[in-house]
Amino acid sequence: MSEKKELLTTNRKALTINLDGTRYGTVAEIGAGQEVARIFFQVGGASGAIAKTISAYDMTFSDAIYGKAPRYVSQERLQTMLDHEYRLLKERLFDKRGDRTKFFVFADTVAARSFKGNNDGHGWLGVRFQHNPLEEPNEVVIHVRLWDKENVQQQQALGIVGINLIYAAFNYTADPKQFIQSLVDNIGTTRIEVDMIRFTGPVFQHVDNRLLSLHLVQFGLTNAVMFAPNGEVLQPSEVLHHKAVLVERGSFRPVTHVNVDMLNCATAQFMQEPMVKGKDMVVLMEITMNNLLADGDLDADDFLARVDMLGHIGFTTLISNYSEFYRLVSYFRRYTKEMIGVAMGINNLLEIFNEKYYESLEGGILESMGRMFRHAVKLYIYPMRQDAYERYLASGHPASALAHAPSHAFASEIMITARNLQVSDRLRNLYAHLLENHNLDCIVGCNPDYLNIFSRDVLQRIKSGDPVWETMVPAKVAEFIKERRLLGYAPKPQAAAI
Repeated sequence: MSEKKELLTTNRKALTINLDGTRYGTVAEIGAGQEVARIFFQVGGASGAIAKTISAYDMTFSDAIYGKAPRYVSQERLQTMLDHEYRLLKERLFDKRGDRTKFFVFADTVAARSFKGNNDGHGWLGVRFQHNPLEEPNEVVIHVRLWDKENVQQQQALGIVGINLIYAAFNYTADPKQFIQSLVDNIGTTRIEVDMIRFTGPVFQHVDNRLLSLHLVQFGLTNAVMFAPNGEVLQPSEVLHHKAVLVERGSFRPVTHVNVDMLNCATAQFMQEPMVKGKDMVVLMEITMNNLLADGDLDADDFLARVDMLGHIGFTTLISNYSEFYRLVSYFRRYTKEMIGVAMGINNLLEIFNEKYYESLEGGILESMGRMFRHAVKLYIYPMRQDAYERYLASGHPASALAHAPSHAFASEIMITARNLQVSDRLRNLYAHLLENHNLDCIVGCNPDYLNIFSRDVLQRIKSGDPVWETMVPAKVAEFIKERRLLGYAPKPQAAAI
């Protein structure tokens, strides 16, 4: 066991690669020194593994080698580097040693903290490698954020992560979870964040990149990952950069008419906001890890089914580790200064006013509200029928203790909205302040026929074989659930012909 730990140090990883004798390749680095190459040479024996190192810092030289790029620190630039260097490697060395060598190229393009110290460090790293000689190559690409305050420390961190990535590609392809966890060996998650990962190639043909991305959140390498409707893993900073953001949180188990109606109505209102008109915007459905772990263990099939279901009806999905909404808003603020909107139901609004979630903050709920609504943030609140609201209060949910429902002879016809919701006395002035400052807004134009739909009821009907559930979800979702036999759906056996 002690030997295994020794091998996992950065220098031992690099030395093991150098002395392997079967791997040979190129290290190409732009933007934060030649830290990965330096470690290979520092530990000794590099001639056994390194064919070439290159660092084209000057843009003219970089363009001459790799072609012009709209952004130098980008996935596009990284791919160009990997393509170019791998092609050269095969052209020049295949005849000489291709039958006995596993070729590889490591590349990175990074913006480390500048001399002025006014930028965030981040970068793209990738390794293209053969699992066996003569085979088609595989590829792993990651995006990292560098949290050290000093440029020298960021360079050091980059070198460690680069060695971790190369070592994992050579040794952990059969165990993606170990692969992911090893990326922060000898450095930890306080100095580096890995917020995107993608595996491609024959050795990874059975790997689902969405599940790998979920493991990034599960193991603490990042707090959020994003998927396009087609299931493609997205890099959040590229999707959110300088855009207005509207997000709806839910369990989406399954996606119901309410989920879609809520977001459609909120989107229509959000687009009319003076700060949003004419701006690029992105609309997201978000699921928290807390929700995915509700039953204790992570159910991979359940997770993939939810992402597929949302993608099937055209939504981009965010998976986050931000149980508190103010932390989710702060995450978006990393990437954009534009307006942020959050669509939610009455029950989620009550959750926000549950003071138990803010016990770790010195300023308690006031601090959380200050963080959340500091700049151009609005919550769009979907209404609830009073009879449904009273059932929610009677359910014993912790948030239900914060509110009470006004009694009325025609309770079932009354709508509970952000305007008439009654929170506890101690929070009433705070709530009124948010209303008066237009931080809360009622969603209007919703379909009243949908207001009695709750995902938990739909789920029970699916499991019990009650066909009414199909009227409670969009037609595409019903078709998807039946086709994939999700969430406990089982078709009724056909009656035997007489």
